[in-house]
Amino acid sequence: MAAVVQSGAFIKDEAASVPAHPAMRVGHVHLKVADLERSITFYRDVLGLDVIQRAPAGTVAFLSVGGYHHHIALNTRESLGGTPPPPGHTGLVHVAFVYPDRKALARAYKRVTDRGIAIRGLARLSPIRRRSKASR
Repeated sequence: MAAVVQSGAFIKDEAASVPAHPAMRVGHVHLKVADLERSITFYRDVLGLDVIQRAPAGTVAFLSVGGYHHHIALNTRESLGGTPPPPGHTGLVHVAFVYPDRKALARAYKRVTDRGIAIRGLARLSPIRRRSKASR
């Protein structure tokens, strides 16, 4: 169940009218980016994803871990040279990359901060623990 936010406060959980299969996962995300090479450098060299494929025209790249076809797709088809959305506009607010343990997470954190990239809204730096089936 997902928590519903209203006026900044969590009010209740609402079950889906047609629940998804419990093994469902997010397969991939497509992001519009302003600079394809800069974005590839971040996801490849900082976060450690592999570039699986690039479009010949240099407008799209697919990145993943573990040989999956792609977890992240980056494209500049409608966003080349674009600027971030101003306050009050829609867009991706947050994404979480789950590492298997604290050491792997600490290494990733160091790669990010060593490049001078600010992490905003960092509440805690710890691996996400999966809930047991009994608590679901």
